[in-house]
Amino acid sequence: MQSIFEQSRRGGRTAVRAALSGEDLSDLPVRFLRKSSAGLPEVTELQAVKHYTRLSRRNLSSDTGLNSLASCTFNYHPGAALALASLPEFLVRHPEAPEGHSQGFMACVYDLQELIKAVTGMPGASLAPAAGAQCEFAGIAMIKAYHDARNDADRTEILIPETAQAAAAVPAEMCGYSVRKLPVGSEGSVDVAILENFLGSRTAGLMLTNPSTVAVFACNTEAIAGLVHEAGGLLNCTGDNLSAIAGKNRPDDMGIDVITLDLHKCFCAPRGGGGPGAGAVAVSERLLPYLPAPMVDREGDAYTWLDEQRRPESVGRFSAFAGNAGILLRAYIAALMLGRKGMRRAAEYSTMNASYLRRQLLKSGFDAAYPERGVAHEVILNLRCPTGEGVATRDYAKRLLDYGVHVPTTLLPPQATECLLLEPTGAESKEMLDSFVAAMRAIRDEAETDPDTVRGAPYTMPVGRLDEGALVDADLTWKPTNG
Repeated sequence: MQSIFEQSRRGGRTAVRAALSGEDLSDLPVRFLRKSSAGLPEVTELQAVKHYTRLSRRNLSSDTGLNSLASCTFNYHPGAALALASLPEFLVRHPEAPEGHSQGFMACVYDLQELIKAVTGMPGASLAPAAGAQCEFAGIAMIKAYHDARNDADRTEILIPETAQAAAAVPAEMCGYSVRKLPVGSEGSVDVAILENFLGSRTAGLMLTNPSTVAVFACNTEAIAGLVHEAGGLLNCTGDNLSAIAGKNRPDDMGIDVITLDLHKCFCAPRGGGGPGAGAVAVSERLLPYLPAPMVDREGDAYTWLDEQRRPESVGRFSAFAGNAGILLRAYIAALMLGRKGMRRAAEYSTMNASYLRRQLLKSGFDAAYPERGVAHEVILNLRCPTGEGVATRDYAKRLLDYGVHVPTTLLPPQATECLLLEPTGAESKEMLDSFVAAMRAIRDEAETDPDTVRGAPYTMPVGRLDEGALVDADLTWKPTNG
């Protein structure tokens, strides 16, 4: 498929009627004018429309088919949430508008803070972080602020289970902590007997994901929290997989001190494509003073911003303004549409779909990691010994594209080599899950009879196998050709 630049022909253009914009640009200062051509493709309007329409029809997403990319939770994003969040009254609001002109938006943010407090059981929440990564940094920053306030500078270590994603260590290191990898038990969860040997006077905290990246719900979280607190540390939970337990288990009841949330998880905000993101962080009583600014408070019938001046112990701002306003609105509306019962039911469907998918794959002759236990919301499909000579896990993943299925997560978690990590979410139908199982069976048959077909996939995408080695020395610029 040709790029838009390859379709360019000298003289191809679309008539632009400047009068429609109502702006006279003739008085622009000369210093702001380009000295050379912008190098844009020369195509007609119809060419451009056809090109981008064709591209859009090649997208594989939750709107077109199964997107089981884990551990990301590609929930369905209700169109009504986008429509309401796009009301003119929201769109025209400037982030620096005075409080008196922002009461409607601030009321939504305040209600979303309260909703997150109810879901997590935590006494405090902030929506200031602009994404999940900022949330995780905020969580560790608050733990550091807590220990600093107690003059406990000897606590220099953060424990991270070996099943955690590799990025989990980054916020700890950014806050000046050293990271110790915590071995897990045979079923992929934290073993309290092992944990006891790692805790000590240098422990600042433990980062826990529950349910974990290997789809294990840690039933012993209260015991884990007790040991961490006894050692003087705090328990940080990354709520990446909250969609599996929302409405059923509250982090505060488990003894967790801080939980970080990506709002695209159980709150149905958009996910993927590089953003925009939105995050939330909820904390226990001991960390309330350190929540990121700004937050929204209610004083009588009016809403007001709680900034750094009003909350001097806060770890501060993580962006210039109050998080990503549009995504916060979509998350708030989607959460209201679900309601308390709906959120609980969505968590149950998430677990049910994952359990059904694993059972059907096992019945079809595939192997699952940790087969002796149930699953929470994800399935780890073990392809360590794939059928067909030279057919690897990534070949299965690429071939799925030709069956209209988005590539699942491959080779994660690292403990389960040659695996696919699948998260069907609670929104998918039984028919969609059955079609995925049928595709996997068909690919396995191809691997046995015609492995070259699988190794050469995909065939229906505009781009086939990317040069992954080129990522090390990526060329991210485009240069126009002559002619």
